[in-house]
Amino acid sequence: MSSARPDPGFWHGKRVAVTGGGGFLGKPSVRMLQEAGADVTVIRSAEYDLRHPRAAREAVEGQQVVVHLAANVGGIGFNRRNPAPLAYDNLMMATNIFEASRLAGVEKLVVAGSVCAYPKFTDVPFSEDDIWSGYPEESNAPYGTAKRMLIVLSDAYRRQYGFNSCAPVMANLYGPDDNSDPEDSHVIAAMIGKYVTAVDEALPTVTLWGTGNPSREFLYVDDAARALVLAAERYDSSDPVNIGTGQETRIRDLAEMIERLTGFEGETVWDTSRPDGQPVRYLDVSRARERFGFEADIGLEEGLQRTIESYRASAAQTTSTSSSVSSG
Repeated sequence: MSSARPDPGFWHGKRVAVTGGGGFLGKPSVRMLQEAGADVTVIRSAEYDLRHPRAAREAVEGQQVVVHLAANVGGIGFNRRNPAPLAYDNLMMATNIFEASRLAGVEKLVVAGSVCAYPKFTDVPFSEDDIWSGYPEESNAPYGTAKRMLIVLSDAYRRQYGFNSCAPVMANLYGPDDNSDPEDSHVIAAMIGKYVTAVDEALPTVTLWGTGNPSREFLYVDDAARALVLAAERYDSSDPVNIGTGQETRIRDLAEMIERLTGFEGETVWDTSRPDGQPVRYLDVSRARERFGFEADIGLEEGLQRTIESYRASAAQTTSTSSSVSSG
């Protein structure tokens, strides 16, 4: 079965607000909705502080569909330094968006959940039925628990008000335009930044966090965007639904792939004083396939190649801009 595509007949002229629409996941989501014919409003945090009810209400007023992607999010280092803002900001934004969307008469709300909501120790592949069977991995528990609450809110608002929403549970995302700060970014963006820099500066070593032994599942951002659009169009349930590839990749194998694709020929050093995070993480993705026809299209190697090319193009543009400014 080929993976489903958005239906222009459903989306044509539909008024859609995308919170976080200028962000990493927001950009391809907005592009996909516009290509399907939707009338899209991008909600940016600089204009709407969704932690406040009034701002949330203004953001969703007059919309038929709301896709809530705005989040305070980062990698392991960021999570360990910012537990309270990660819990507070994400909970407040989500709660306000649910209530504001209900009051504004929104027809469908889709909120992006996270694999971080799963317990630290769970049978693999992760089944949606196990999401409540333990506490999340400690370094990302404040974020993961806030994301868990999306499922609670969706179910509660459906039962209380008949409000139609869903909270798809997203695997680790990667792709162009992700934050590549070596301390605060997610694993693929951080690795690409380190390896490309090492190649460009002829560095002999690249140092990576942890042991390299944990495994993750990586979903290309365009696939994630398509899953959210399909869920908005076709998934009228508050049951959690995993969005991913169903493929497990060990961090050490990921590093070797990025090393090869970037052309790095030096040595990779693993800093075992740094945390590994959750030991194993990949998803059972059968529910999304069965309920609304979603399957990932972009394989890891192809996605990494696209992401590396985008990173290099962006770095070259930054260098060109800075040199023209300094020479001016």
